[in-house]
Amino acid sequence: MNNSIYPCIWFNDDAKEAAELYCSVFTSSELKICTPMVVTFHIKGKQFMGLNGGPYYKPNPSVSFFTICESAEEIDTAWKILGEGGNILMPLDSYPWSTKYGWVEDKYGVSWQLSLGTPGENQQPAIFPSLMFTGDQNGKAEKAIDFYTSLFENSAVGLIARYEAGDHDTEGNIKYGQFTVNGFKMSAMDSSFPHKFSFNQGVSLVVNCDTQEEIDFFWLNLTEGGKEAMCGWCQDSFGLWWQIVPSILGKFMADPEKAPKVMEAFMKMTKFDIKALEKAAE
Repeated sequence: MNNSIYPCIWFNDDAKEAAELYCSVFTSSELKICTPMVVTFHIKGKQFMGLNGGPYYKPNPSVSFFTICESAEEIDTAWKILGEGGNILMPLDSYPWSTKYGWVEDKYGVSWQLSLGTPGENQQPAIFPSLMFTGDQNGKAEKAIDFYTSLFENSAVGLIARYEAGDHDTEGNIKYGQFTVNGFKMSAMDSSFPHKFSFNQGVSLVVNCDTQEEIDFFWLNLTEGGKEAMCGWCQDSFGLWWQIVPSILGKFMADPEKAPKVMEAFMKMTKFDIKALEKAAE
C-alpha cells in the first residue's frame, strides 16, 4: 500500500477565498487546482483540499493545524491575518513548549496552532493536523493513536506525554501525543473541559487508494464501531471523519466528458466501487 493522506476542510462557498488567504500567509504555499466544488492547495509544501459543501458543516477546534513558523515575523503576520474576524483560543505568548505560540480560529472556523520553530532544529513537516478528543471521546486519544498506527503501513508512535497531578486535567490522559500514519504526521490530545465541539465533517482525512482491495480494507476497519456515509465518507469509532477515495477519481473528474457521468455514479455510492466508476466513464 502507498496511500497518500491529506486533510479536507469543509467550506460554505468560499474555499478558493480561504485557500488564497492561507497561501498568502505561509511560506512554500500555493493554489494548485480550482473547480466550483473542490480546491486543492499546498501549505508549507503539504497538500490540502477545500470543499465547497454548503452551510451544513463547519470546522471547529477538535481538529486544528499545528503550524511551525520559521521566524517571528511569519508568526506575527499569520496571527494578525488569521485572527481578523476570528477568535483567539490561546493568546500569542511564551509557553513552556515554545517561546512564541498562539491558538487562533479564523473567520472560516479553521483553527491554527502557531508555534515559532527552534533555529537549527529539523522542524519538518512544518504543518500537521492535531486531534482533540473531547466529550464522550475524552480519554480515548491513546487508543485512537494505537488504532491508526496499526491500520496504516509506515506508521509509528513518537512522543507520548501524559497529564500529571496539578495539570488541571485528568491524570494519565494524553496531554500531547505525536505519531505518523503512512508517513503522515499527526498529533492528538485529550481534554476533559466542557467543550461545545467534537469531531465532525468540517475537517476530514482523505485516503487515496489505488485498488478496490485497499478501499475495502480501510472501509471495513474504519467503519467498525463508526458509520458509513455517502460518496466515500465514513466516521470511525472515535468520531473522526475520513474519505476513502480511489486515486483514479481525480483523473476522471478532470475530464469534462467523463466527469458528469462519473459524478452521477458515485453520488449513488457509499463505499466507492472502482469498476462501477470505470464503467460510468466509458
